Amino acid sequence: MDGRVRTRRWSDPKQPGDGTRVLVCRFRPRALKKQDETWDEWWRELGPSAELHAAVYGKGQQAIGFDEYRRRYLAEMAENPARARLRELRARVASGECVTLLCSSACTDEARCHRTILRELLLVGQGEDDLS
Repeated sequence: MDGRVRTRRWSDPKQPGDGTRVLVCRFRPRALKKQDETWDEWWRELGPSAELHAAVYGKGQQAIGFDEYRRRYLAEMAENPARARLRELRARVASGECVTLLCSSACTDEARCHRTILRELLLVGQGEDDLS
């Protein structure tokens, strides 16, 4: 792929070379005014489902581990409309566009975040079979 894919939290200031900043959260940050948004596009389909989000944080249940979270998130990304959005994002990166994937400001551990899994999908997987 010719473009670059970065990851940051939405509250991180824009950096030179970020390119298009895409918020990949299911939920928009609360109480944030439209003029204070730090992203160019919001693709909620690329965020974990409400059910998966609740499961990883243990809302109403015992929290799931990261391996289970990763497995379930990848399964969600293999379904439409997420699959279609991934194709679109891959095409943009392949054409040389730089993209920065943004997640919640509360998500401090990048290694255990869906934005990192999503980056791997974009950079490693290039075929349709890589989405499942």
